[in-house]
Order: sequence, then structure tokens, then C-alpha cells
Amino acid sequence: MNDRDAAGEVDSVLTALVDPTRRQLLDLLAAQGETTATKLAEQLPVSRQAVVKHLAVLDAAGLVSGGRVGREVRYSVRPAALDATARWMASLAADWDRRLATIKRIAEAAERDARDNSGRAGGAEPRERS
Repeated sequence: MNDRDAAGEVDSVLTALVDPTRRQLLDLLAAQGETTATKLAEQLPVSRQAVVKHLAVLDAAGLVSGGRVGREVRYSVRPAALDATARWMASLAADWDRRLATIKRIAEAAERDARDNSGRAGGAEPRERS
């Protein structure tokens, strides 16, 4: 997978996770394993049809999959897209940690230099004029 594909995957995952109902659906699926939209709707304040629409968004983002078992469609979590997003977020956090560490080093060096320079300038006694 190239960088553009990976970025698109992360974008679709983040877009899908913006909605609190979809996050709740993922939590329920993770806790219960494979289940139907009807059983999920029983645990949420939305209709079964709304649950099916939310599941379609999660499916398009690669976060869940649905498979027919007899007359039912059972949904389950697909962790790969979440894992890729978590890796991207960890990489982003590591970049910011490096940047902040650099800023801290520069600020501490500037503080030491200021302290050293003020000690030299203030420590000299003025000469008397004759």
C-alpha cells in the first residue's frame, strides 16, 4: 500500500469515527463479537435502519464486515484499519515529541546562555576614575 492509499484509509477511518453512534457500535461489536444489526439496535437509542446505515459507513471504512448467516447479516469488527490508523497516530505523536524535545533543548540552552552572560556582566566592579 502506498502513502496515498494509507492516507485515504486513515481519512475514511477518522471520518467514520467522528460520529459517537458509530464509535458506540464499534465498542459493542468489540465486546460482543459477531452480532446482528437488530441486536445492536436494541442497545442503542436509534432504529435498526439507522444502525444499518452506520454499519455501512463503518464497513466502507474497513472497520466492520457483514456476512450472511442464513437469513441474518452478522457484523464483526475488522481491526486492520484501526491498527493502521493507530500506527499513523503513533508516528504523528513521535514526530511531535521529537519537535518538542528540540524546542526544549533550544530553550534550555538559551536559558543557560542568558544565566552565564548575566553572571559575567553583573559580576565586574566598576572602575574608579582618577
